[in-house]
Amino acid sequence: MSQKSADSEAQRQSAPLVNPASAQLDTPLLMAMAVACGVFVANVYFNQPILELLQRAFPRSVALVNLVPTATQLGFACGLFFLVPLGDRVDRRKLILGQAALLIVALVCVATAPNVWALVAASAVVGLSASVAQQIVPFAAELATPGRRGQVVGTVMSGVLCGMLLGRAFGGFAGDHWGWRATFWLGAITTALAWLMLLARLPHSAPKTDHGYIRLMKSLIVLWREEPLLRRATCIQAALFGSFIGLWTILALRLHQAFGLGADVAGLMGVVGAAGILIAPLAGRVADRRGPHAVIGLGCLIMLVSYAVLGFWGSLVGLVVGIVLLDFGEQAALISNQHVIYALRPEARSRLNTLFMSGMFVGGAAGSWGAGLSWRLGGWPAASLFGGALVLLAFVLHFSGRLAARGKAGA
Repeated sequence: MSQKSADSEAQRQSAPLVNPASAQLDTPLLMAMAVACGVFVANVYFNQPILELLQRAFPRSVALVNLVPTATQLGFACGLFFLVPLGDRVDRRKLILGQAALLIVALVCVATAPNVWALVAASAVVGLSASVAQQIVPFAAELATPGRRGQVVGTVMSGVLCGMLLGRAFGGFAGDHWGWRATFWLGAITTALAWLMLLARLPHSAPKTDHGYIRLMKSLIVLWREEPLLRRATCIQAALFGSFIGLWTILALRLHQAFGLGADVAGLMGVVGAAGILIAPLAGRVADRRGPHAVIGLGCLIMLVSYAVLGFWGSLVGLVVGIVLLDFGEQAALISNQHVIYALRPEARSRLNTLFMSGMFVGGAAGSWGAGLSWRLGGWPAASLFGGALVLLAFVLHFSGRLAARGKAGA
């Protein structure tokens, strides 16, 4: 055996070698995966509340500074579409640890950026490598037994969405108190700690396909064409996520207009929203016991109730209650839709996740744009109607799909 082969074998033996089909996903590993997802995703949102600080740091390049959040989001989208499918082709442990290591390096480059061009480029790499969170989600689904898959996916996705909500709050707080460079240094440190957690606990996984990269990417088209449940789940979640992101897009405007509150309170509302997300794994348990389709419908109904609360209960308490209900309903439906798609083709879970999450984020972008337009045209009532209409669309898609499925079963 060559020295290179011996080194490779020793490296593989340094981590647990697990057959994913029979792996026991214990609580410490599940918690490590959920926390790591939250930490990785939070890095994508640090720059949004500190954009003004970045403009002050580079006063001669304000237009380029404004591209920093866009570059980060574009990087994330590219990682989601071009890197996540690799989870079906290579050992997921190596892929996750490699992407997370790149994320640490990118965060250090942002924190030490000497000019705005370096800042924009490093921010794009932050987004690209932070898509590692979407490598972890299908891996957790693979390691889970079928009877626990909803609960497991719910727990890990709670980490993802908490990272989205709390990342803005943390970025704003750290930037105001310690400066924008310190914000990204802290991000690099927490990401390194998450990397060490995963290094100690992640098992190896066997490749699910021997497709080359080009063939792997072409198979995305085949999966989309051949799996109607994937198409329906993606469209439903795109509408729900658009409604969810739309509210968070205009929340600061609502707080300022109706209550005279500033952006700092809007950041704290992320903590409130996280409460709804953290209790959502309960919906995953229900999906495991009663089936995911019932929970998708329930999530849509809860979100409709949340918009009724937001539209007709005009106090700050009503806003808080509406946000918690909205976040809980969106997360319950998300967990259950992922439960549906991960059961379709176990050998293609990463590619299924790529299509599903890409569609979801397209819906989020459309929802953000539509909510902003609705606000400009009709204020809070129009924005509430827009968000509620998206949820209603999702419910109609879900209900019509269930009717069609029952019709085929009865034929």
